[in-house]
Amino acid sequence: MKIQRVHQDFSICQVEDYSLVDLESKYCFIEKTDEEKSLVCLTNEVPSNVIRRDDGWRAFCIQGILEFSLIGILSKIVSILADHHISIYAVSTYNTDYIFLKKENYQKGLEVLEAASYQVID
Repeated sequence: MKIQRVHQDFSICQVEDYSLVDLESKYCFIEKTDEEKSLVCLTNEVPSNVIRRDDGWRAFCIQGILEFSLIGILSKIVSILADHHISIYAVSTYNTDYIFLKKENYQKGLEVLEAASYQVID
């Protein structure tokens, strides 16, 4: 399986509302519950109405379109990283999954995935 590097810096945020979010950005992930509004965006696009933010994230995605009938793809990647004490933040889109790692763990994370037979592509 191939994983694609995303060459951007990301922030994970809580926001008051989504009124200042650039929905036309190349990357913008919104999650909402009855308790909070979350946002994953490019660090240089964090809106001013942020409540809390955590900077210093890098990402990769699983290459290609994943069918809903596929089982365990994200679970296997997360397990490999967990076995190496690397925490993640994951976001699933209709087509694929994005996995975010803190910058200081990013290269190590890619290396352990390569050792587990994943192909990392730029």
